[in-house]
Amino acid sequence: MTKGMRENLVSYTFLAPFLLVFVIFLAYPVFYSAWISLHKTTIYTSWYYPFSEMKFAGFENYTSLLLDFELWWSFFLTICYGFLTIPTGIFLSLLLAVLLDNKLKGKSFFRSAFFLPNVLDLFVVGVIWILIFAPEFGLLDILLKKIGLGAESGPVFEKGLLGNAWTCLPAIAVAMVLKGAGFGMILFLTAIQNISQSVYEAADIDGAGWWHKFRHITIPLVKPIILFMVITGTISCLTAFTEVYAMTINTGGPTANPFGHSLRAANLLGYHLYRNFQDAYYGKAAALSFIILAFASLISWINIRIIQPRRK
Repeated sequence: MTKGMRENLVSYTFLAPFLLVFVIFLAYPVFYSAWISLHKTTIYTSWYYPFSEMKFAGFENYTSLLLDFELWWSFFLTICYGFLTIPTGIFLSLLLAVLLDNKLKGKSFFRSAFFLPNVLDLFVVGVIWILIFAPEFGLLDILLKKIGLGAESGPVFEKGLLGNAWTCLPAIAVAMVLKGAGFGMILFLTAIQNISQSVYEAADIDGAGWWHKFRHITIPLVKPIILFMVITGTISCLTAFTEVYAMTINTGGPTANPFGHSLRAANLLGYHLYRNFQDAYYGKAAALSFIILAFASLISWINIRIIQPRRK
């Protein structure tokens, strides 16, 4: 056995435990999900032998989902949710990073304070925001009354922000932006601190102001972080489930009536997938997961083409 073969054998030996875990817990479930997506089950399928009673349906699950108005409603809500959270989250994270990059007293405390919500469990954060948005007795309602908005008796918002079809999704978006801003802040702060000071000094000599330095130096040099946050934010929006489950108490939000259909106002794609699985439509849930994967891949590719600098 040659030296190269021995080195390869040692390498594969060390990699074997990870590869085994990868195959069992990642690769096999993906292929099994693809197989399930081609089969059909209903709520009447035996709970004791659900997979043995599946019937082959081909691409019926995919076609029925793509022709379902509720799926496209969920996709529309997810797009709206993405526009509410991704640009706002990036802007807030970058703003915090720029502010805390200066010689501010107690900046270590503020960095820790803004990052702390990111450590908390998403379900716990959702419950906290339910209490904040609660009508009449919620913190937000009390603060608005203190500054003179609304009557002294009764809630400022009749059903609360989470109980209104128009404000439910924006309220969830606000909660998630504030939770994730600390993580983005750390990423931007690291990128900004790695920018050479000589670049800023050269700009000062040329008479550039704060805004010009921020626009022409800081933003171009932190574009990889912006791209990373856009792609991860897109995936988070397409798979959003816990925040909807927690903040709507597993209802999908109040009822809305788009184009005469009675649908839930916060029924995002991730939550829609969960509801299909909960109702024992395993084939449709698996098919929806691959549809979401296709959406995520397409949107990520578009983001990369738009944001990533082109090589000349």
